[in-house]
Amino acid sequence: MILLTLFWEFFKTGLFSVGGGMATLPFLYRMSATQGWFTTEQLADMIAVSESTPGPIGVNMATYVGFTTAGIPGSIIATIGLVTPSVIVILIIARILEKFRTNKYVDSAFYGLRPCSVGLIAAAGLLVVKIALFTLDRYAETHVLLDALNLKAILLAVVLLVLTRGVKAVKKLHPIFFILASALVGILFKF
Repeated sequence: MILLTLFWEFFKTGLFSVGGGMATLPFLYRMSATQGWFTTEQLADMIAVSESTPGPIGVNMATYVGFTTAGIPGSIIATIGLVTPSVIVILIIARILEKFRTNKYVDSAFYGLRPCSVGLIAAAGLLVVKIALFTLDRYAETHVLLDALNLKAILLAVVLLVLTRGVKAVKKLHPIFFILASALVGILFKF
């Protein structure tokens, strides 16, 4: 039954997360709340691992969630569930796109999907900020305002922002440098 649930949850995610892998994050956040397969802290770890490894973030996260939930069969089923809607839509569109390429309604539909994509990606960005920079679970337990902030993560974000926006030599570095440097900082300072 867990494999069917994994397939269905990721099928819905793949069907409605228009805009790429980051658009899957609101769905995964909801999935963590409703299914209990992973916590928001584990979601933050999944984002870090998925962004640091080759491949689309949505597929990486589906594979990761499937594996942590039901092992190798779960990872396969979750990944298939996520990509199935895309494959179906691509096959349908490839079949009929030539006929409707200049259709004003099709053009308008694609134009209308743009704000949806922006909204989903913006929601994902805010979710990443919430998970990475705030520790609201600890604040809920202690009711101490400073406990709501992940001070080490905020400091790292500020340093990276200053370096990438203000230091010309750093602006030219490849993004992999920042991924590796952030991973090293996370290990050294026990994030």
